[in-house]
Amino acid sequence: MRIKGIIFDVNGTLIDIRTDEQYSKIYRFISRFLTFHGVNVHYEALKEEYFQIIREQRRASGEEHPEYDAQEVWREFLRRRASCDGGPCLSRLEDLSGFLTELFRGISRRRLELYPGVRETLESLRSSRRLAILSDAQKAWALPELRTVGIDGYFEQFVISGDHGFRKPDRRLFEMALSRLGLAPQETIYVGNDMYRDVFGPKRLGIKTVFFSSNQGRKHMDGVEPDYVIHHFHELGQAVDFFERAH
Repeated sequence: MRIKGIIFDVNGTLIDIRTDEQYSKIYRFISRFLTFHGVNVHYEALKEEYFQIIREQRRASGEEHPEYDAQEVWREFLRRRASCDGGPCLSRLEDLSGFLTELFRGISRRRLELYPGVRETLESLRSSRRLAILSDAQKAWALPELRTVGIDGYFEQFVISGDHGFRKPDRRLFEMALSRLGLAPQETIYVGNDMYRDVFGPKRLGIKTVFFSSNQGRKHMDGVEPDYVIHHFHELGQAVDFFERAH
């Protein structure tokens, strides 16, 4: 059967990224910035509260694989720390949540680059296959980062876990991607770098899986085997040929 669609994970698959959310300068910088908006909080307290709100979000979700909303974390932080009761003051502080979400990511990010062969491979596939993104990520971060490395235009659909409150391997995310592409599982490949989220998840729906053995992600899971393994991204074209010859 011809492969009509390829769905990609992002971080650790297309993009070689490294972030450090424990980096103290993130919280020092943001705490200083917030003083201009009437919020005075020590950077260590800011850090503790940031992660506490994430934990609260996940506990409250009721999902088996809960995802958090990064911008909502900052909205909640500002609601708690605002020195006024509603009105324009609180609205102004809540408007900062988007900026703080981006600022946090920008400071925490230590590396952002494509894996070798990604752009060339996408270019070779785009004319004959429908390409989509399905990633455990925040839209405020994932889409700008795809634009930064210059590959956002290759994809026609984007399914981002932060928009839905649950993460891979939840089957609903894969069903969403298939529905948006209008394709059946047997016509589709999922490419990822984590054996649990990117192989176990889509295989339950009958989606063919390509495991990219990159420098990130879970490499082994008992009872789970990908349909094809690549060690260099340019090998993805060979994987597509393999699946089409097999059927």
